[in-house]
Amino acid sequence: MRKPSAKDQLTPKEEELMQLLWANAPLLLSKIVELYPEPRPHANTVATVIRRLEAKGFVSHNVVSGNFEYYAVARMEDFRRRSLGQLIKSYFSGSYFGAVSALVNDDCLSEEEFHELMEMVEQKRRERDNNPNNSNNSNNNG
Repeated sequence: MRKPSAKDQLTPKEEELMQLLWANAPLLLSKIVELYPEPRPHANTVATVIRRLEAKGFVSHNVVSGNFEYYAVARMEDFRRRSLGQLIKSYFSGSYFGAVSALVNDDCLSEEEFHELMEMVEQKRRERDNNPNNSNNSNNNG
């Protein structure tokens, strides 16, 4: 499985196709085309995008009864993490706090979601505090 690096960029068409594969794979080319919203791209256009993604190492295929079934090799989580980091760097001067603040200020984050987020932060803190391999723990014996 290939993990995308910082230099790996998806074009909008590649990203759209990857989203379809992450959600539905493995898929035949005809099924991929059917999943696109109207107006659907031509099968040749989709096949070209698939070939580019295979060349980048993000997509692969299996041969089933003489047909190619395509699936994503690259993980959505890797792209999501990198893309979010780029967005925050570009629009929030690298501040994750600034990004969350913008969501709160623009009323995009409800009070319930905010409390849920705070619970997630607290849970992560507890996990870090209870992890004996965490270098931030003050359990040094030497």
